[in-house]
Amino acid sequence: MTAARDAIAGSHLWLVLMKAHRSLMRHAERSHKAHELGLSDFVVLEMLLHKGPQKVNDIGRRVALTSGAITTAVDRLEERRLVVRTSDRSDRRARVVKLTARGEDLIRRVFHHHAEVLDRAAGGLTTRERATLVELLKKLGLFAERLADTDDGV
Repeated sequence: MTAARDAIAGSHLWLVLMKAHRSLMRHAERSHKAHELGLSDFVVLEMLLHKGPQKVNDIGRRVALTSGAITTAVDRLEERRLVVRTSDRSDRRARVVKLTARGEDLIRRVFHHHAEVLDRAAGGLTTRERATLVELLKKLGLFAERLADTDDGV
C-alpha cells in the first residue's frame, strides 16, 4: 500500500469528529435537560460558576451566542431568579450578570451531574488515551484556526 492510500483524508477525519461530537452532545444534553436547562442557559450558568460575574456581551462572545440570544437567555435565567443583572461600575452602559444563591446552588448540582455523565461517556478511553486525544484535538484546532485566519485557508 502507498502512503497516500494509508492516509486518512481530512474529510474522513471531519466526519468522524462530527459524529463523535453529535453522540457526545446527545449524551451531554440529557444531563442538563434533566434539570430543565437548555444548552444556552446551561453554558451561561456554567461560565458564571467558573468565571464569576461577567458582562452580558462578554458572555455572548465567549459562549458563541448572538446579542439577541444572550439577552433572551439572561432574561430567562433572571425570570427564574438564577441570575441578576447590575450596572458595571466602570461603564454604566454595560450590564453585569451574576449568579444568585439559588442559581449557584442549581448550577453546582447540575454541573456535578454533567461532569459525571461526561466521565461515563469518556469511559471508552483510558486516561492516557484521553490525554492524547485532548493534545491532538488542540493541535488540530489551533492549526485549523490559523488557516481560517489566512486567505489561503479555503
